[in-house]
Parts: sequence; structure tokens; C-alpha cells
Amino acid sequence: MRIGVIGTGRIGTIHANTLSRHREVGSLILTDTDPGRAAELALRLGETAAPGVDEIFKWGVDAVVITTNTSAHAELIGRAARSGLPVFCEKPIALDLPGTLHAIGEVETAGTVLQMGFQRRFDTGYVGAREAVRAGRLGRLHTVRALTCDQAPPPAEYLPVSGGLYRDTLIHDFDAVRWVTGREVVEVYAAGSDAGGAMFRAAGDVDTAAVVVTLDDGTLATATATRLNGAGYDVRMELAGERDTIVVGLDDRTPIASTEPTGPPAADKPWPGFLERFGPAYEAELAAFVEVIHGERANPCDGREALQALRIAEACELSRAEHRPVRLAEIAGGREAVGV
Repeated sequence: MRIGVIGTGRIGTIHANTLSRHREVGSLILTDTDPGRAAELALRLGETAAPGVDEIFKWGVDAVVITTNTSAHAELIGRAARSGLPVFCEKPIALDLPGTLHAIGEVETAGTVLQMGFQRRFDTGYVGAREAVRAGRLGRLHTVRALTCDQAPPPAEYLPVSGGLYRDTLIHDFDAVRWVTGREVVEVYAAGSDAGGAMFRAAGDVDTAAVVVTLDDGTLATATATRLNGAGYDVRMELAGERDTIVVGLDDRTPIASTEPTGPPAADKPWPGFLERFGPAYEAELAAFVEVIHGERANPCDGREALQALRIAEACELSRAEHRPVRLAEIAGGREAVGV
């Protein structure tokens, strides 16, 4: 099997390394808007570099992995679909609903595969939480608390093209809440703060956000995020039910400290970022993609799943702007939408 990897930045390099070691992947063709970067990575891995995206499709591949800037995702997904190729794409499909729906429509019209990169679905902790909820271990679930805290903000130039904190960061929590609980979001109420630095205000974004989420069975969830968590990278989910309470992401590297005399000590080596925290999950999601290509398993996260997470993020942006609760029914692109 030969796979084309489009984009060789941080996550593209991680994915290329993983695929290059996979026993079912014979070779890779790598390309990037910076040809030198793709060539350097190809040389290091013993793979082939292509001068551009056109060559990926002309030279012939069996599947495509897209890790470019978000602005290129939808067009590349459509091109791969029209070429009959299965695609793995980092989130999101696009930063708007029309672009997302159009790309999904192209995939569905072509009958090809689109697997989205929501890696938390492959993290051991999140998998365990999903199994506990589905097995009834917690009893009736009444409260979910999800959080994502980056140790340091991204470069200022990234903020205007990121889609904002809800679409760029909390979208992972929205997907995880749906996936773990098996419930749909019906309403959100969102707030945000841009007090952390002028670059957030310049980008029209916030550096810290909080969302109250109502699920379709009445369960209440909160989702919070910040770009400015100096203690370290902190991603957790707490699920509380009438019988038990469990937590994802609590280990000896969680960057929290107790003020209780007998509480656990602060982490010696707190997680610095998402690549370290979710390294095994990134490998697992690509292993799953290879299995999907071979027809050995169902798609674990298709475009419609990514669409639902984006709709929640869109509802949050509307809620923050208008200072009111927003029903998901107000947001276009429900499951009945087709989109070409």
C-alpha cells in the first residue's frame, strides 16, 4: 500500500513516522507547501518526496492523509473523493458549515471513505470512560466536566486562521462528550474572555472559554478551555453518575497540585503538549485507518461525526456573541443535510 501524506508540519511529521513503520504500508509519498521540508523528512524516513499535490495524484497512491493548514482541507478531501481515494484528515474539514457540508457531500457521492482525526476516541482513558458509561457502571449520568488547557498559546499569526478557541480546541471536547456519553447536544450557553493578551483581541478570539452544555437526556456538561495554563498541558473529563464518578486524564503527569495536607504531590514532569499526551492515540487512529482501507473495520469517525462537533462550536460562537442560550436546532447542517 502506498499512501500520500499532504503536509509535513508537526502533526504531518508524526503521522508520516507512524505510517512509515506500519507493516501494511509499503511506501509513502510526501509533499508540503515547503518542498524542502517534505524532502528532508522523506530522506530521513527513506520515502519519496513530491514537488506538489498534483504529483500525489498523478504518481498513484492508495490513500491520502491530509495534515495541511485547515484552509486546504475541504478542497483536498473533494479531490481525493473524485479520485476514488480513502482519506484521513486532521480536524476540521473546514472552518465553516457550507465548506464542511460540500466536502462531506463529495465523499458521500463518490462512495469513498473520510476518517477524521479526533484522536481522543483512541486514547485509553476516553475508551475506558465510554465503556464504563455504556456498561451502566455510573448509573444515571448527571454531570460531565470536560477541559482542555494549553500550557502556552500558539503563535499570534495562527490565531486569525485557527477558527477560534471553540472550533480549534473545544471541538475535541465536544466530540468526546458525544462519543463517550452516546448522547446528542441540544443546547449550549457559552462565554469567553480575551483578557490574556492583545493578540487574542486582535484576532477576534478569546483565550479562555466556558460552555454549559445540555444533552438530549437532560445530562448537564461543562466544557472549558484556555490557551494560558502555565502549569502544563491539561486535558481531563470527569463523569459523575448516581452510582459512581470517574475521571479521564488524571495521572502522575497531570499538571495540578492539591492544597490538602495529604493530597498527591504536583507532577514532576507535567505534560507539555498534545503530541506527548496523545502520542499512542495518534498511532492508534492511523492503524485504524489502515484497517478501514482494508475493509477490516467500520469507519470510527466519519465526516458526519466531525460535522456535529463543528455545529456545537458554531452554536458556542453564536451564544458568546449574542449572550444567550443557543439550541443546536438553530445551526444549519443537521443529519438530514446532504451538501453538494
